[in-house]
Amino acid sequence: MAEAKKKRGESSTSGGGGGGGIGGRGESVVTDCGRQKSTCGYCKSGARTSISHGLWPQSLTVDDYQALIDRGWRRSGCYLYKPDMEKTCCPSYTIRLKTSEFVPSKEQVRVSKRMQRFLDGTLDVKKTNNGESCNIATESPVVDGGGKDETDQFMHFLSEQINNSVQVCMKSGEFPSDMQLPKASIKRVVPAKRNLQADKSEELIFSCSIAFQISATLRRLKKDFQHTESSELSPTTIAEILASHSKQTAEALGLSVRACNGHINFYSLTKQPDLTDPRRGIISKTALTTNISNERPLKRSCGARESQRHRFEIRLKQSSFDYEEYSLYKKYQLTVHNDAPDDVTESSYKRFLVDTPLTYIPPNDNNAAVPPCGFGSFHQQYLVDGKLIAVGVVDILPKCLSSKYLFWDPDFAFLSLGKFSALQEIKWVNESQLRCPSLQYYYLGYYIHSCSKMRYKAAYRPSELLCPSRYQWVPYDISKPLLDRKKYVILSDYATSQNGESLLLNVLDSHMEDQENEATNDVLVNEDEMAEFDSDFSDDESDESDSETNGANVSNVLIGVSANVHRRFKDLRHAFDQSQRKFVESQIQRYVRAVGTELSEKMVYSLA
Repeated sequence: MAEAKKKRGESSTSGGGGGGGIGGRGESVVTDCGRQKSTCGYCKSGARTSISHGLWPQSLTVDDYQALIDRGWRRSGCYLYKPDMEKTCCPSYTIRLKTSEFVPSKEQVRVSKRMQRFLDGTLDVKKTNNGESCNIATESPVVDGGGKDETDQFMHFLSEQINNSVQVCMKSGEFPSDMQLPKASIKRVVPAKRNLQADKSEELIFSCSIAFQISATLRRLKKDFQHTESSELSPTTIAEILASHSKQTAEALGLSVRACNGHINFYSLTKQPDLTDPRRGIISKTALTTNISNERPLKRSCGARESQRHRFEIRLKQSSFDYEEYSLYKKYQLTVHNDAPDDVTESSYKRFLVDTPLTYIPPNDNNAAVPPCGFGSFHQQYLVDGKLIAVGVVDILPKCLSSKYLFWDPDFAFLSLGKFSALQEIKWVNESQLRCPSLQYYYLGYYIHSCSKMRYKAAYRPSELLCPSRYQWVPYDISKPLLDRKKYVILSDYATSQNGESLLLNVLDSHMEDQENEATNDVLVNEDEMAEFDSDFSDDESDESDSETNGANVSNVLIGVSANVHRRFKDLRHAFDQSQRKFVESQIQRYVRAVGTELSEKMVYSLA
């Protein structure tokens, strides 16, 4: 096992792969770790009752990983594992959804609407006496009829926009760049004075006097800059410059902006009902934009209409270490899972959620079989007003988006970000099919029927479970009543039988709604990935009978002799004496049974 652990360092964070693979996608090189026993994070038995087969890949192509997860494998960082379904304490069934057939439940629709109300500013989130969030949807006025907190946030946003304009002017030379200028502060205009300095068709809402402060600062310091006439140094000139820079932002918010006697004034057009309705005040409809790129995503503001309140962004980036993501992960683990601070380190985070063995496949304009982001491991970031609130760790493969882990800001737990992110990932698959038709499925990791926290995964309907014996996909509605009776079932035995049809009568739609509500804290997608596979191991295989390893044809297994030399095992048999050959064959037979004959002849089996 020590040798296997050393393979961590040989798999890169960016997923660099070997050469020589079909279609230029590299090659897969793996070391077989054999059977592993560890404690179980689900039944909490305390004993090493969780049994799986392990692989350490030096590199792994997306095609081979797709084939592996279709045989029940998953990855945790750079480690691959497959539960021994007959012997492990909590059998884990791979679950997937064909996104084009997805039918959202009432609860899932509510989650989407709740997010939209939050972005619109109409969801009032209050705290109960016990500190938990409760959601009360109200029409939150910002200018009239209350809403002081919302008004303050809006004025703070406008102040920051003016400060940004000042910085732009300093960089462009319109203002001197060798001094510190005062910060802007937007003031709300009292209703009695709103019609002063305003046309009949508009109403004065906010005003800012920063131009007077900047002008005074410039006069005190007597610095030289490009405007030499005293009139150009006046508050009037400065206000006009800043108003021109703020025009686009104001229009995006449904406001107009003008300089008036040195003041920067923001007006609301009374002809626009969303802005003047005293019940609503100024509320913003949020524009949702998605920036999908394999490069480092650029921060950019989203365009919005007159009722914008929050800016929402989704960014998809290649898996790499990001300190902001790590800080959010640590906050999530300490708050939601009560982890000890010493256990949530940068190294453990990288090992678990950043490191990947997958070879990245970039997009190709001439290849419609690759999505715009490429294939590989990614982090999907969710941001509100520029603040990172959730990160979904996903693998994008030729047939699917495989969701690995999600962590989110506990302060935003009221948004049910686990469910919301799953809906966004399903949407992404559907949209990506236009460019990459092979992308049809959404994989939610493992479904553990004996673990109530996993039941919510089946709420994404119509889902399928992977038969652990024949690797055929069986509808969940057929599988559920079978798993109610027994933890381990060869599901494909019942998929087309008359018994299977009768068992469907036991599955009620109302039960699906109950499953969604079982995860009271909105359990993240693929919580099964939470346990790392680097502790409390046992590679004792004394209970593995010869019948489990004998019988597999090993002649055509691809063996890695050295870094760039691969041979079929049949061409290497003569290199071993009789005792060595018997041992090596038993090890390779075990490997073939775990990955299948086709993959064993395609991936490189390292003898290291």
